[in-house]
Parts: sequence; structure tokens; C-alpha cells
Amino acid sequence: MMLTPELVALTLRDVRDDGPEPGWTPLSEAELDCLVDRIEREAGSDPIWVFAYGSLIWNPEFEPAARRRATAYGWHRSFSLKIERWRATSDQPGLMMALERGGRCDGIVLRLSEVRRRQDLRALVAREIKYHEVADMVRWVRVQTPEGTKNALTFWASTKRSGLTKPLSSEITATLIANACGQGGSCAEYLHNAIVDLEAEGIRDRNLWHLQALVAEQIKASQDV
Repeated sequence: MMLTPELVALTLRDVRDDGPEPGWTPLSEAELDCLVDRIEREAGSDPIWVFAYGSLIWNPEFEPAARRRATAYGWHRSFSLKIERWRATSDQPGLMMALERGGRCDGIVLRLSEVRRRQDLRALVAREIKYHEVADMVRWVRVQTPEGTKNALTFWASTKRSGLTKPLSSEITATLIANACGQGGSCAEYLHNAIVDLEAEGIRDRNLWHLQALVAEQIKASQDV
């Protein structure tokens, strides 16, 4: 991998927490409960499976009752989610991964425990959907598993574009990722971790491998490495 830990370290800076994403309204506790209620109604008595394609694979923050390899056809990973907080700032915006239409996405499905279902689901939604304007980016997708087709919940996937997502060229995407850093770390660190941990699951995303090479070149150029 060209995006080495040494290059990633060059992108890390001490950045203060500037609060919520500008222009977006934090989700209230009541709105969060309504969103969780909706998901539970839609799931009914069926187990809730969560499709993880990025950081949820290695850091779900809940103990899954079961775990399976899964593929979502008609979706692919894309660094198209514009951010100005967490791993970016308003002065240096960055990008995080979302699911976009087209292609295929290999990932993992995680089943919520029936005993802790409501508690774990609420914590998961609170972590992933922090703003009122993007509540529609939690949705169900059909995934193929070794046991057949499952309906799985996933985050940051939408059939319509919001103000947060837009298609960008590979060069612009690489530049944003190479330069953005916030109190949660840098976008380059996120990309590196994603590739390493996907590989640990036996998943190789050729688009991410192409992107990491471009990001490495950008970091080297900016640092005269």
C-alpha cells in the first residue's frame, strides 16, 4: 500500500472541536426515538441485521448476536459524503464514505441481540444519524449472504442526493482526503484503516486501492516527501 502509516501520520493535527456540522440541526432525543420506533415497526418480529461496509465492520459499538459476509448489489462505497467536522474543518472540508447507487458492495451483516435490541439500535442510530436533515439516509437494503437474501439496515445510503453528497473526480476526492483533519483524526487515516480492516475480512475494494495511491501522492507532494 502506498498510503503508509508514516504518510498518514503527516496528516494528523491537533484540532479543536467546533461543534455540530454547520447548517445542520442536531437530532433531538424525541426525533431519535421516533426514528428508532420507525425502524422497529418496519422490522416487525424479524431479527434486525445491519449491513456494515466501513467503520461499523471493525467498530460496531455493540456486541452482534451473529455475523455474516454479505454483498449489496446495486450499491458501492464512495467517498462522497462532505464533512466539515470530526475528520475535517470548515477551513479544510473532507470526505467520508457513503453508499451510492450502482455496482456492488461487499461487507458484513451484523445481527442485533434480541435481548438488547432496542438499546443497541438506539445507540447505533444516535451514533450514525446525528442531524435532522439526514434522517432519511438510514434505510433498508437487500443483501446476499451464505444463508440467502436478507433485508438489512444500513446508514448513509440514499436514492436521492442531499446537500452533503455529490460526485467528485478522483483528483478532487484525493486532494480533500489528503488534507482534511479534525478532532477525530484525518480522512487519510480513515481511508487507510478502512482498507486494512476490509482486507482483514478478505474484502478488497479496488476503488479504495486506487484512491489510496492518489492520496499518497498528494500527501507526498504537499510535504515534499
